[in-house]
Amino acid sequence: MSDSLQATPKTLGAMGRAEFIALMAFLMALNALAIDIMLPGLQEIGAALNVENENHRQYVVSAYLIGFGIAQLFYGPIADRFGRRLPMIFGLAIYVVSSLAVVFVPSFESLLLLRFIQGIGSAATRVITVSIVRDVFGGRQMAEVMSLIMMVFMVIPVVAPGTGQVIMLFGDWHWIFVFMAVIAMIVGVWMYIRLPETLAREDVRPFTIKVIFDGFRIVLTDRVALCYTIASTFIFGALFGFINSAQQVYVGIYGLGVWFPVAFAGVALFMALSSFVNAKLVGRFGMRKLSHGSLLGFIAINFIWLIVQVVGPQPMPFFLFIGFFALAMFQFGWIGSNFNSLAMEPLGHVAGTASSVLGFMGTIGGSIIGAAIGQAFNGTALPMVAGFFVVGIIGLVFVLIGEKGRLFQAHNKPV
Repeated sequence: MSDSLQATPKTLGAMGRAEFIALMAFLMALNALAIDIMLPGLQEIGAALNVENENHRQYVVSAYLIGFGIAQLFYGPIADRFGRRLPMIFGLAIYVVSSLAVVFVPSFESLLLLRFIQGIGSAATRVITVSIVRDVFGGRQMAEVMSLIMMVFMVIPVVAPGTGQVIMLFGDWHWIFVFMAVIAMIVGVWMYIRLPETLAREDVRPFTIKVIFDGFRIVLTDRVALCYTIASTFIFGALFGFINSAQQVYVGIYGLGVWFPVAFAGVALFMALSSFVNAKLVGRFGMRKLSHGSLLGFIAINFIWLIVQVVGPQPMPFFLFIGFFALAMFQFGWIGSNFNSLAMEPLGHVAGTASSVLGFMGTIGGSIIGAAIGQAFNGTALPMVAGFFVVGIIGLVFVLIGEKGRLFQAHNKPV
């Protein structure tokens, strides 16, 4: 890595680059933890709370994502007015309390309500973390740092399902939520002690309706930011669709049973590797060349996968399924962090509000798309594979709109 992070010591006090990246990754990973650690427990949760339709178990994920998405609209303007630290601590407190409260839920509806509230708390970790990174870095530097954060972040899907499985060997599914609360408390204390305020005094924005809506207007009228956000929304919809139906695919179709977390982790490792490679290459080749190429690769792989899924044996041999899926997710690793950085690049002066609006659109839109893909599950992987291909095409359309029909062409010099 070059000296592209020279500004870090001045901005972050005693915190060094490695610790900063690790802390940001763990803050963002609390969101992934809240989703992935419980996937092996969905069947037990459904049985314990009398959920008869197995597709309805997916609502445990969807309720969280809806709360996570809606709350992002509010954290950004608050963080632009009151700084990054206090709103983050407030969100982490909600995350911890709602996680512990799940232990006492009497019904599936109560669980869904608390998952919605947990999502509200977790939204702070997404919005404010991205805002903090944008406070310190811009352009390719931000893409580089976000790639390293995403690499660490992707370790969570590797270990979380297995962790959930181990927890249920020694107790029931309630202990999964206790574990989440403990991890969030540890990360919160780490952040409180080590992370200084990163919002520059001159970037503080008044917390008024007029200023908030003006910030929203700035974000929503920037063509590049808006189009990359919509494109990434559809691509993330594919990931949410898989998460919703992962247990049904791996366990229901392929009968992996307790090996489900291993298969889930294998694909996540590909995504982590992809983020690491992206961090190495983005400074040299730029965000557009890497993300545009990977989007085209994502579409091509899913098109071939769809053809094989339709004309091949049913179910598709597992080694072939996991091979296609791993290749598609490797491309996803290059798309995610670069699209996010491209959307945030022109909006540094309203980073908190921008992160809120873009995060809201991406999460709510992605969760709706993912829920549609998940609810279309019919005992085969066809709805998921077809969904991957369709969202890839739609994502490409919006990238072309944002770039005025030109791919692979950088707009600015590296910063």
